[in-house]
Amino acid sequence: MSISAEEIYDDGPLYEAAKKVYPQKITGTYRRLKWIVLWIALGVYYVLPFIRWSRGPNLPDQAVLADIAHSRFYFFFIQIWPQEVYYFTGLLIIAALALFLSNALFGRVWCGYACPQTVWTDLFFWVERQIEGDRRARMLLDEQPWTAGKIIKRAAKHAIWILIALATGGAAMLYFVDAPTLVRDFFTLRAPALAYIWAGILTFTTYSLAGFMREQVCVYMCPWPRIQAALTDNDALNVTYRVDRGEPRMSVKEAARAQAKHEPAGECVDCLQCIAVCPTGVDIRKGPQLGCINCGLCIDACDTVMTKIKRPTRLIAYDNDENRERRKRGEKEVYHLVRPRTIMYAALIALVAGIMLYVLTTRANSHLSVLHLRAPLFTQTAEGGVRNGYTLRFSNKLSDPADFTLEVSGMPGVALSSVVAKPLSDGRLGVRLDPDSTLEVPVYVTTAPDVNLTASSTPITFIAVDAKTGERNVVVDHFFGP
Repeated sequence: MSISAEEIYDDGPLYEAAKKVYPQKITGTYRRLKWIVLWIALGVYYVLPFIRWSRGPNLPDQAVLADIAHSRFYFFFIQIWPQEVYYFTGLLIIAALALFLSNALFGRVWCGYACPQTVWTDLFFWVERQIEGDRRARMLLDEQPWTAGKIIKRAAKHAIWILIALATGGAAMLYFVDAPTLVRDFFTLRAPALAYIWAGILTFTTYSLAGFMREQVCVYMCPWPRIQAALTDNDALNVTYRVDRGEPRMSVKEAARAQAKHEPAGECVDCLQCIAVCPTGVDIRKGPQLGCINCGLCIDACDTVMTKIKRPTRLIAYDNDENRERRKRGEKEVYHLVRPRTIMYAALIALVAGIMLYVLTTRANSHLSVLHLRAPLFTQTAEGGVRNGYTLRFSNKLSDPADFTLEVSGMPGVALSSVVAKPLSDGRLGVRLDPDSTLEVPVYVTTAPDVNLTASSTPITFIAVDAKTGERNVVVDHFFGP
């Protein structure tokens, strides 16, 4: 009798359908902390675009604005130009190091408290709980047939979810245009079509991720759980079930009988409350798992039960692997928050922040760049001189007009000319820039007829001096000849 390959390798389905998680309401220290972080995060996100900051005439007064149309980023008193994109690189480096530091101290605490997916999923859970009830009520509602009451509850829940998602998507756009103007135009149907398209995209993603995908984003889509596993160590504090206290599990009555017989009895009563409150449905008693986001709600649930049965709290707690081994040996618990790994991360954050602060406080208020015209590289004048053409790009980062004087050095006997810049009596050129603007100035450098070029390429230096502040911008290019 022949056996097919399917029969040999049939070990069951390769994929398992996701099981819906019904987090139960819980109160306690970590739940309160999560609410505080949630409302602060949402408050900053929704309110920040409406804060005003005066920058002078002809400049936007929105405190935080990514002005794509004019290639500017504004953050209160700081203005970032396109050529200063390295500031964003520095911020990304600091954010990554801060994430590494928080992981080295408290594990996936970012995931449990401040991650946008966590924040909005928490908010959606709260709406769901207010309308449909707590864990058991929601489970029963799912099993009930579709009645008028069920339809009303579901419709109300999804309507509020969509409004929250729309507010989320709309708020994201407010960081790229003037917030009050866009809000007015959006609701009076005068906003650009692109605004409605992006609002729809961001509304749909928020509604889907926070309303339906929820814990699956944390377990399957997010790469951080897998990355952080390589960055942790035995001293990192993670939400931990203290096996040495909890096992073997048994009810209060069974534990009393076991103790009377001088048999081992753990403090865990197997009430499953730690699983019921977990937003990702994790059983923390099985040890570290990808689904655990270190939110600490299982700690609150376990502490509530332990208090009721008059047993010590913190059977589940923020703990580390080192202390678990120390307790096995009967040694005192030790917490090493300050250790080489955390010192290194903190030092790197301070170093990058210090460099950025120094560059920011010492940066110039103007900028000059030069582009040599390539077609042709040079021309010969009727008088016998050699002429090179350049495009000079001036930038004025101040809110006041700026006047620059332009001169060249490195080649004697050359003359400057331009159809845009104003010629000065001493042979230099004068360039005037409006506030917070750039200007491209075509400039020609011409040698005198009796000047003999000793090489086909000669370094030449352009010097632009701000007449008011004395700030100098120096750029080196080349002068080409036969």
